[in-house]
Amino acid sequence: MTVILLRHGRSTANTSRTLAGRTPGVGLDDVGRAQADALCTRLDGLPVEAVVRSPLMRCRETVEPLLDRLGLDAEVDDGLVEVDYGSWTGRALSELAEEKIWSVVQQHPSSAVFPDGESLAQMAIRAVSAVRMHDQRLADAAGRDVLWVACSHGDVIKAILADAYGMHLDHFQRIVVEPSSVSVVRYTPHRPFVLRVNDTGGDLTSLGADPTGTVATPTAGDASSDAMPGGNVP
Repeated sequence: MTVILLRHGRSTANTSRTLAGRTPGVGLDDVGRAQADALCTRLDGLPVEAVVRSPLMRCRETVEPLLDRLGLDAEVDDGLVEVDYGSWTGRALSELAEEKIWSVVQQHPSSAVFPDGESLAQMAIRAVSAVRMHDQRLADAAGRDVLWVACSHGDVIKAILADAYGMHLDHFQRIVVEPSSVSVVRYTPHRPFVLRVNDTGGDLTSLGADPTGTVATPTAGDASSDAMPGGNVP
């Protein structure tokens, strides 16, 4: 089973450098909408059979062109929703960098709890559980390997990748996941294989190959850094 972990396209919060969190009505900007359209070309020809997304607007807008192209409906899963940043929600990143908890978020995220929000450890548990549940569900329903897309948020995808790598959550800030980037994990009965990380423009046609064959060599995409709470603007 192979999941394409898709971060939503660039949002209005990304450009304003604020922590959107679960604020309703935060959609894609012009660049983000262009990125969503470009994803159709990048994934064209791949046998994507299912799309699962976060309930937030920016994820819905990101997958809409792809769903139209594929003739699919997305399943919405709260397990893939953005971190509940509590009272940090909506604040400027420059302000948040002055908070005491900022260094905890950066250096020991497994112990970070956002004021009036959730902990990063809670987020990681629900996100990984959601992806593994859908992966198993789709495998059971199809009786074979399935290629599918999960559209979510930067920190959420980083937590899923950290689990696939076997990394402690305290190291997940080392992973970069930019807007509209693609990361790919192939789950097997023995272990996950991370095939792509933060790929913002590479050729994805190899994902359409027979997944029962030799597992592809993991590759990394473009890895230029963007912002918060650990290198990515949510």
